[in-house]
Amino acid sequence: MKSLLTAALLNRAAKPVLFLLCLTPLAWLVWGAVANRLGANPAEAIIRGLGDWTLRGLWLALAVTPLRELTGLAALARFRRMLGVFTFVYASLHLLAYGWLDQGLDLAEIAADIVKRPFILMGFLAWALMLPLAATSFNKAIKALGAKRWQALHKVVYAVGVIALLHFIWMRAGKSNFAEPAVYGAILAVLLGWRVYRRLTRK
Repeated sequence: MKSLLTAALLNRAAKPVLFLLCLTPLAWLVWGAVANRLGANPAEAIIRGLGDWTLRGLWLALAVTPLRELTGLAALARFRRMLGVFTFVYASLHLLAYGWLDQGLDLAEIAADIVKRPFILMGFLAWALMLPLAATSFNKAIKALGAKRWQALHKVVYAVGVIALLHFIWMRAGKSNFAEPAVYGAILAVLLGWRVYRRLTRK
């Protein structure tokens, strides 16, 4: 079974399939907007939908290493970069949708909103921390920085996960809806807890 899964993961078609899967939520949102299937407040549905898929992509990217080590499927590592880049794309579209559909691309209003509302500040900070990670996600950047410095930089993704979760919790706090944030929080706790456990056991 393991050999079959490894062969599938190493297949040339695996990355194109993942690429299409990563595009599917965006295509669904675009279709929903064009077909008027996003409910009474399509702007909110687009902003929230892009934010939800940013979190899911980030959690999937963080899950690659634990899954790789627990299953012994080393080939999973080849998909981590694509998941990370798509997560940044969705985060950028989420930010753009907020700035355009909610604030009319008024930079002064956006800046004031970032200062005024903590959950907007957390979201912007998470995106800003993702920016250098996305900018150094290619092979030349790894060579230029050196493997150790590149790895140290990309550990910022753990902070991004925590800040993104705070953004989500604060956003849902306005409607006292904590059920979904609790699920995301539990998953992140497992993913980060596993890394702490591995570090301690290695020492």
